[in-house]
Parts: sequence; structure tokens; C-alpha cells
Amino acid sequence: MANLKRIWEEPTYGNGPIHECWWAETTETGDWPVLDADETADVIIIGAGFTGLSAALHMAEAGMDVCVLEARHPFWGASGRNGGFCCLGGAKAGFSDMTRMFGQDAARDFCDTERAAVEFVSGLLDRHGLDVDRHSDGETQLAHRPRDFADMRDSVAHIEEMYGVTPTLIPPEELTQAGLNGGFHGASTIPIGFALNPRKYASGLARAAKAAGVRIYAESEVTAIEPKTDKGYRFRTTGGSVAAPRFVIATNGYSSDNLPDWMAGRYLPTQSAILVTRPITHYEQLEQGWTSTQMCYDTRNLLHYFRLMPDGRMLFGMRGGLSHTPQTEADIRKQIRADFEAMFPAWRHVETPHYWSGLVCLTRDLLPYAGPVPGMEGGFAGFAYHGNGVSMGSYAGRLLADLVQGKTPDLPYPAPMRHTPRKFPFGRFRRLLMRPAYLHYAWKDR
Repeated sequence: MANLKRIWEEPTYGNGPIHECWWAETTETGDWPVLDADETADVIIIGAGFTGLSAALHMAEAGMDVCVLEARHPFWGASGRNGGFCCLGGAKAGFSDMTRMFGQDAARDFCDTERAAVEFVSGLLDRHGLDVDRHSDGETQLAHRPRDFADMRDSVAHIEEMYGVTPTLIPPEELTQAGLNGGFHGASTIPIGFALNPRKYASGLARAAKAAGVRIYAESEVTAIEPKTDKGYRFRTTGGSVAAPRFVIATNGYSSDNLPDWMAGRYLPTQSAILVTRPITHYEQLEQGWTSTQMCYDTRNLLHYFRLMPDGRMLFGMRGGLSHTPQTEADIRKQIRADFEAMFPAWRHVETPHYWSGLVCLTRDLLPYAGPVPGMEGGFAGFAYHGNGVSMGSYAGRLLADLVQGKTPDLPYPAPMRHTPRKFPFGRFRRLLMRPAYLHYAWKDR
């Protein structure tokens, strides 16, 4: 067994959390080889999710010999189990926070990057002809308090200035007509982004990378990174090894504090949970007054995110537990079902046969990172997309592909993404920070 230093309970990293995942029923895992020999490459990537696969694809297209090592199978982690929202985001730090830290121009650059990330994924889908059940014209935020809708009105000018689009405001009395009846107090739709099946997207990236010549190994967990020699860094796995002068860490919330040691304390994995209903008939949709296929989220800090998918199933997600045990998973499953029924009371009879959980990733400054690993020449990392990894994780992979080759990225690469993540307090016990944070956010959500 690998001597990894991961900070969640061991079952978090097994198949238990996803044994009822709906996405797994829509896309085959694929047949991937296991590393069982000693090999060399131009670059090694740990992690076959959005970031790792995007980086691998673009480096291979540039002529590099790329080897991807995955502990389970491609898109096993967050990339194969998220809500499928390709939208603005990637940071929890707001515009004012970024302005305070980096200046207003850098904050504006990050807004440009958010939009560029969505457009980047759209371009990938088109270029590789990927069928990912795409739907939703942008993303809709729903006000769970009257004052939140007032804030939406006040933010129109800022959105127009930062993103170059005008949001559509829907007052509370028009929500049912818009097919958005869920007890909310208004809505705002920003026409940037779309929803997709994340597993179909990640599977398509894996196939494209393989076709470009990338070697992708499954069930090949990295157990150690040996210091750089004239042959480069050597990454040991449970069955073999690969040596290369350059590497990319793309494990996000599933990282280990010792792969490499620099990662220790610089990321904080938190759980998110999702349920998916059986197909809801059109008559049942009309009963609730929810017929929209927009991807949506509410204005809570501990937000809910949800969307009616093309086949009529409703996906409904929220934060997960503070630990991963049979009891906490049962409690969160009970809570997410209760929240679902409170929001959509006409669907109390609708079964929710699919439930799963997984890890999202934060940094202390609530910013994503794509850049070098200090002290390890040729080493790079991309992580912490704060629940928006479909767009920002894919985009980070593209940035890393340029950085590994020694190129200045030709896409926006703002200062907030270049900022080296600071360490959280409490080291391996940093999850203790989550409980007071959740209590604080729950109080603010009242």
C-alpha cells in the first residue's frame, strides 16, 4: 500500500462514495493498461481528470512524449462525479478581494479568464466532436431571500462591465412562468456557460489524449517521487516507474501531502454530495412548476446546485459532511433529500435512486493555482477550482501545457492564478477549520 499522507478518512478514496453514481451508468470506464515496467517520458502527469487530461492532450499535440499515471481509472475522481456545470467561477475570493490583493486590473484579468475558460471547453467539445448532453443557456442564480434579489439588481452594471453581457433578471412573480418555481424570490441568468455530462466530457478528453499518443495508465498509484537526477525525476508506482525531467501534479482534492512535500497544507479538500432522481414526467414537472433545463444555484453561502437534465432527471447537489463515515454519509443523504423536498414539495414522491459524494478543493486565499512547484525545477501543479473544475480545471491544464514547454501562455493567465498558495494552519489537521466555517456560513444564510 502506498505511504500517502491524505487528510480524509481512507474510505473517501475508495469506490464506496460513488457506487450509486448516475454518471457511471452513462459512460464506460474504458480499458486502460496498468504500469508494470520502468519507462521514460518527456513529462509525467499524476491524475487523469480534467486538468491532467487537458494538459496531456495539448502537450502531446505539441509533440511531447507524455505519460499519465492514475491511481484508479481516468475520471474516477471529481472529474467523473461532479454536477457538470461549465460556468464562470474557479475562485471563492470575490472581485473586491482580488482587487485588494492584486489590484483592479488583475481582478479584471481574472474575470476575462473565467469567460475564456468556458469558451475553451466549448472549443474542445467542438474540435473533438464530443457528445456530452450539452444544455442550458448560461447559468441561473436564484434568490433564497428577498434582499438577495435586490443585490442581483445592483450587480447588473458590474456584470456588464466585467463579462460583457447583460444578465436577465426574473422577478419573483414571473418565476413560475419561467419554469423556475421553487420558493425563490427572483433570479438572474448570466448567458455564459452550459451544462454537460462530466463523465462523457472527461472520457472524450481521455480518448483524444490517447489518440494523440499519450500513455495513460490506470491502477498505477504513485507511491514516491525520487529526487531529480540526470534522467529526471523518477515516479514510483505500485507496479513500475517512469522517469522524466518535468512533471505535473493534477490530483486536486485527491492529493497527498507528500506527493510532493510542497503540497502539504496548501490545499483543503471538502465534500460535496449529489442525488439524481428517476426521470420526472412532464406532468410532474408542471405540478411543481419547474420545467426549465437551466443549470441553477441559490444564493446561500452553503449553496444548493441543481438542474433538470435532458432525460427529465433532476440533479441536486449541496455540501457534504465534515467527515466520511457510514453515519455521516447517511446523515448527509437524509439532509440532501430533505432539502430537495423542501425546495420541490410536489416531488416528495419522486424517487432518488442515485446518491454519491466527492471532494472539491480550496486554497487558503480561495484562489485556483496553475504554476510551478517551488524548489523542484521542471515541476508544476494545477489545483483548487472551488467547485468549478469543469471549466477552470480544463483551462488550467491548457496553461500548464504551455508552462511545461517553457512558453508564455497565449491565453489569459492572471495574477490570482499565479499566486503561490499559502499553507493552511494546523497542518494535517486543517479539516478542523471547516466546522467553524460551516457554522459561520449557515448563520449568514439565515
